Amino acid sequence: MTIHTALNDGTPVCIRRVRPEDEARLKEGIAQLSPQSRYLRFFSGMREAPPQVLRALASAGGHDHLAWGALRSDLPETPALGVVHAFRDPDDPDAAEFSVAVVDAYHGRGLARLLTAVLLLDCAREGYEHFTVHVLPENRPALALARSLGAKGVGHEGGVTEMAIDIEDALASLRAEADVPGLAAVFEQFGNEPQE
Repeated sequence: MTIHTALNDGTPVCIRRVRPEDEARLKEGIAQLSPQSRYLRFFSGMREAPPQVLRALASAGGHDHLAWGALRSDLPETPALGVVHAFRDPDDPDAAEFSVAVVDAYHGRGLARLLTAVLLLDCAREGYEHFTVHVLPENRPALALARSLGAKGVGHEGGVTEMAIDIEDALASLRAEADVPGLAAVFEQFGNEPQE
């Protein structure tokens, strides 16, 4: 399934499932993150993800690991702009660990919200009920996104805040954002696409 939509500024993007052959794209995307963005996303300043981490990120198989990536669809090389993941919690099959990363040049343009909407829709279809997300307190954009989805703080350990997001409530919040054309396209196309 490929979803065609646009960022807040009209930049065309397509959002599709991450595939094993996207490993090099993921590596390049992580390298494009600023040191600050890598720290906020991975809690580490690593310039490159270790090969085993890249393989894990690129090996979304469907049920227990869902991953979607956004590509710039108007450029011939279709560069990767961001990615979102859900890893099912082995101790709670209704829950998933949620994470999103967007390359710095596309921060503040609504991409994280579009990726999150696609992942929420996919997770709801897979029977997930809630997300957990781990965020550094200084990551204000991630906290703002989580709170806009109805996230509630459930813990704080080692300088990291843990939040819980109810998937159906989060989808209802996003559907209510009628002034974001990119979101309307996501909801329309996801609902009309056959499952793979």
